[in-house]
Amino acid sequence: MSEGFDYDLIIIGAGVGGHGAALHAVSCGLKTAIIEAEDMGGTCVNRGCIPSKALLAASGRVRELRDAHHLKSMGIQLEQVSFDREAIANHAINLVSKIRSDLTNSLQRLKVDVIRGRGKLAAPQKVSVMTTEGEKFFTAQDVMLSPGSVPFVPPGIELDGRTVFTSDDAVRLESVPPWIAVIGSGYIGLEFADVYTALGAEVTMIEALDQLMPGFDPDIAKIAQRVLIAPRDMETRVGVLAKRVIPGSPVTIELADAKTKEVVDVLEVDACLVATGRIPATKDIGLDVVGAETDRRGFIPVNDQMAVLANGEPIPHLWAIGDATGKMMLAHAASAQGVVAVENICGRSREVNYRSIPAAAFTHPEVSFVGMTEPAAKELAEKEGFAVASARSYFKGNSKALAEGETDGLAKVIFRKDTGEVLGVHILGLHASDLIQEAANAIAQNRSVQDLSFMVHTHPTLSEVLDEAFKKAAHS
Repeated sequence: MSEGFDYDLIIIGAGVGGHGAALHAVSCGLKTAIIEAEDMGGTCVNRGCIPSKALLAASGRVRELRDAHHLKSMGIQLEQVSFDREAIANHAINLVSKIRSDLTNSLQRLKVDVIRGRGKLAAPQKVSVMTTEGEKFFTAQDVMLSPGSVPFVPPGIELDGRTVFTSDDAVRLESVPPWIAVIGSGYIGLEFADVYTALGAEVTMIEALDQLMPGFDPDIAKIAQRVLIAPRDMETRVGVLAKRVIPGSPVTIELADAKTKEVVDVLEVDACLVATGRIPATKDIGLDVVGAETDRRGFIPVNDQMAVLANGEPIPHLWAIGDATGKMMLAHAASAQGVVAVENICGRSREVNYRSIPAAAFTHPEVSFVGMTEPAAKELAEKEGFAVASARSYFKGNSKALAEGETDGLAKVIFRKDTGEVLGVHILGLHASDLIQEAANAIAQNRSVQDLSFMVHTHPTLSEVLDEAFKKAAHS
């Protein structure tokens, strides 16, 4: 216990990142408190990863059971399949409640003090918490900021939470509109488009950039167009902005050319999901009292050890993790950052290897990746003077995928031609979110495709898709 302080570590924000940091801090012998103003578990547990995956699991079953052609090819015949929207919504709600309870209980079991209220920096190594009983102050040897993020709503878009809404409202699945516009083709837009089309809705996906899924590797985006979009009741509009969205019945959406900003079309739909990314929740957290400020986008500047920076220099005993740092807005990235920050607090130097952190969209089939896209790898190669190559393998040649009747998809490995070092791996296909971990571990360990080509994979499993890609890469 640090002398003269209430705690060794105070964490502001009890999302997945703050929770993981608190558990690691306790295991390192630090007396820890965590401050939370809203729901324990933050965005991931309450409004993000957890409820959306519950909806995807249930709607995915509906999609599968309604695919009569697929089932008939396996000798299965079903009568008409129906679903109960409210029961599916309750499945997500109940899962959130369970995981939130488990998270809270784990903190209490390890004797982490949970302080309810809005926390902010009051001075170096001091925080204030506005509780129901008034303002309270606590001191700590170290303070960690983990305030998370909120949905970004572009100017001109009005929300009413019912006909025009963000993912925060969509996870409650209060309705399945006959026709819904989805603004944005990132993870959130893709996943909810998957849910809505599986449950019978028509979807119009609107993307301001010239191509769908701009953050994904081009080969993945191309096959996703064929597998995830073209066969479904979806139309896509690219290169246009939702300049104005007016709630109501119907919802009115003015579409403007992304370059000229001139209105080119007006849509009238039943509902509109705004899935245009997220922004940090960093307003009024007291950074100014310690001489720090956010960047122009609102993110907290940190170094590789997760120390908060002021004028490029670390502020002693102040750390930040999670979405608010703008590094990778993923729950597991926040957890990794929290562990790294605690390690550095304890005097054990450690950094986050962002290139080895995987990500996934839990569509049907799934999309996952780790490391660099091929364009990004080529850009780095040109800068540093090495050559890049890639190898692909396909699910249609995999025995397990054939047995499942789920053969759409590919795995793509991007690597250095000189050393064989894996720079990125991208997968679209059955269980892609699970398969990517092998590649993430390989990148974390700086493994070459030559090394990986000798690894033995269970037969018959989907993991052999990666095995084949590594072998192709090693012999290319």
